[in-house]
Amino acid sequence: MEKQSQPDYSVVIPVYNSVDSLPIITKELIDLFNSISTTFEIIFVDDFSTDGSRQCLIELSKLKEARIKSILLQKNFGQHNATICGLGFAQGNWIITMDDDLQHPTEEIGKLINKQHESGSEIVYGIFTKKKRHSLIRNIGSKVIKGSSRLLRKTPGEGSSFRLMSNRLAHELSKHRLSFLFIEEIVTWYTHNISFVEVDHHPRRFKQSNYSGLSLIKLVSNLVIYYTGAPLKMMVYTGFTMSFISLIMGLIYIVKKIFFNVPLGYTSLITAILFSTSLILLSLGIIGEYLSRIYMAQNQRPPWVVDKIYQSDETQNQD
Repeated sequence: MEKQSQPDYSVVIPVYNSVDSLPIITKELIDLFNSISTTFEIIFVDDFSTDGSRQCLIELSKLKEARIKSILLQKNFGQHNATICGLGFAQGNWIITMDDDLQHPTEEIGKLINKQHESGSEIVYGIFTKKKRHSLIRNIGSKVIKGSSRLLRKTPGEGSSFRLMSNRLAHELSKHRLSFLFIEEIVTWYTHNISFVEVDHHPRRFKQSNYSGLSLIKLVSNLVIYYTGAPLKMMVYTGFTMSFISLIMGLIYIVKKIFFNVPLGYTSLITAILFSTSLILLSLGIIGEYLSRIYMAQNQRPPWVVDKIYQSDETQNQD
């Protein structure tokens, strides 16, 4: 098979249970890039869908109108892991990432490209003027994640899965092998040349978001533990504060007993024991969470495992 030339743009799309939207987004991308007369490729990464998306991607890979690659993962690894997997296969000079649910309008890609040309940034984020049909829990979770990142890690605290990045940056991101990956946290390790541009956000056409309240809570906890030392610092500050308070209270009780003969009783003793014990258990729980993450990192559990790759008429099987 003749070696294909490097395209100008690669579009990486993580896929999970989006069989209805895949043909639409494929056609829209083909029409868009043909209209601006530039070379491109589309890379789908299926995160172990269960609704027929995998078979749909196999059929899309047979299209002659575009260079399409479908990567099927062996299990569900999460949106960010699937995206970074796709970055490793992208060959374009510039890589665009977007969701599979049609909420990122393909016509807004031009705004990302124009902003990059104006600013010379290594990565441009599409920031939504107003998100459509996201639940209150989803919106709160998003604000908590961005606010925590801004406060704890001094990042811009903005971002989205609709982005344009350089091939160099995509290559650096694709080398990460943490079991839990979050692109916005990793990006600032490699560049601060970041720009933002406002884009539209379309309503979801099919089904509901795959993010539940529980999954958002789990995401926030993983972000805090994997990418910050905030819980450990909180333990140190809390322990120091409570030690100081305990010392003052102890001195007060001693003075009352010696000089005023005030009976202390068992209430104060029991309260002090229960409170200190709860702090110890909380601290042990936080340490346990960090140890479990360290254990997973030491085991070198892969962030993704590719099952099959489909491209044009060529089918490859990978372990």
